[in-house]
Amino acid sequence: MGSDEVVTRVSSPFLRHDTWETVVMADLVTCDIDGPVAIITMDDGKANVLSPTMQSEFNAALDGAAAERSVVLLRGRAGFFSGGFDLAILRSGGPQASAMLRGGFDLAERLLTFPRPVIATCTGHAIAMGAFVLLSADVRVGAAGTYKITANEVAIGLTMPRAAIEILRQRLTPAAFTRATLLAEVFSPSNAVEAGFLDQVVAPDALAEAGLELGVRLATLDVRAYTQTKLRARQSAMDAFRSALEADLPDFEALG
Repeated sequence: MGSDEVVTRVSSPFLRHDTWETVVMADLVTCDIDGPVAIITMDDGKANVLSPTMQSEFNAALDGAAAERSVVLLRGRAGFFSGGFDLAILRSGGPQASAMLRGGFDLAERLLTFPRPVIATCTGHAIAMGAFVLLSADVRVGAAGTYKITANEVAIGLTMPRAAIEILRQRLTPAAFTRATLLAEVFSPSNAVEAGFLDQVVAPDALAEAGLELGVRLATLDVRAYTQTKLRARQSAMDAFRSALEADLPDFEALG
């Protein structure tokens, strides 16, 4: 969609489908319905932190994509996919912090079990929860560049949530899993495919087209077969994730 497109603003918490037009949820997340693909873009003008507001708008966009039975193409702003949770809220504690943590992992679970293919185009840095959201997509295509992809919890003095560990475990190679979780290693697009963070790396100016072409192709998959196979293939991983999240909840609630 070109830069001269007409953007329709809506105040409803749910998406209104207008094929080939842009639907704007609010200030942080937009959803472009482009044929069979719902392009969900996070852009807070900064690091795309997964604040409660960002999460709410993200979920509303997913509601619309699900209603339209669209393939999801998730992307961030140029230079930043997502910097993870809002550290100001996290450090302040209280109910908002605990709800933000729970909401982030609920969002990851939703992506991991979404009934249509989910593609993430990694437009830049993916840090902490941003990396976990990236890994929750079915296919991940990254832009080449000097971007950081890292689960940095241990590096900043935080114990890695159990649910985050399970997301990393299911997607990374065994060697990269250890380096990512215990050592907080910073990966870049140049070694992220080998590690398992990304499936493919393309030039930055080719990323949008590559993601959309992939979305159009995946939209031809049989919906019923895809959904049931996805749930079967991920059953053991999701069982482990849900058990881990349940164990994490007292830690999250302690912040409140």
